[in-house]
Amino acid sequence: MKNDSLSFKVYSELRRKILSNHLVSGIRLKEDYWATHLNVNRMAVREALNRLLGENLVVFGEKGGFFVKSLTPEDVKEIREVREIIELGALRLIFLKQDQKDIAILEEICDDFTTMFKREYFEGACEADVRFHEKIIELSGNERLMQIYQMSNIPLFHQKLGQTQVHMSDYEHTDEEHRKVVSALKNKELSRAEEELKKHLLRGEKASLDL
Repeated sequence: MKNDSLSFKVYSELRRKILSNHLVSGIRLKEDYWATHLNVNRMAVREALNRLLGENLVVFGEKGGFFVKSLTPEDVKEIREVREIIELGALRLIFLKQDQKDIAILEEICDDFTTMFKREYFEGACEADVRFHEKIIELSGNERLMQIYQMSNIPLFHQKLGQTQVHMSDYEHTDEEHRKVVSALKNKELSRAEEELKKHLLRGEKASLDL
C-alpha cells in the first residue's frame, strides 16, 4: 500500500477517535504506538499527525510530540453555537422532505446508541453519538452543508462521555434527548424538534464546562 494511502488510513482513524472523544483532550499521540497499532510505518503516522495539526485537532507540545487539542470554555461555547446553527438548519431541511425513511435511519442510530451504552461499550456509544449528528446533516440532502460540517472538524464537546465510564446518566440523557428530537420530527413538530436539539446541545456544553 502506498504511503499516502497508509497516511490517510491513520488520519481517518485518529480523526474519528478524536471527534468521538475516544482520544480525549490532552492525550499524547505517540508515533511508535500508532504505527504498531495500525500496522503502518512511522512516516505515515507523522504525515497523518501533521494533517491533523493543520486541521487544529492536535497541537505540538512544548517539548515535542503531538497532543489532542484541549478545549477552552470559549472553544466549547463557540462549538455549541456553530453546531446549533448548522444542525438546526439541517433539521428544517429534513422536515421539509417529510421522508419517513430518514426518521427510521435516525431511530436505528438511537437503537445502536442504546445498545452500546447498556453493554458498556462506551467507545461505540460515543461513535454512535457522532453518527447521529452527522446523519442529521447528511439527511438534509444539502451536500454543501455536509462539506461545511466535515471541514469544520466539530468534535463532541460533552467530553465527560469520553473521559469517564462511570457517569451512566450522561449516556441516558443523551439517549433520551436524541429520541425526543426524532420523535418530534416523526410527529411533524418542527418547533419541538428544534427546541429539543437546542436543549441537548446546551446540556452538552454545560456538562463539558462542569468537568
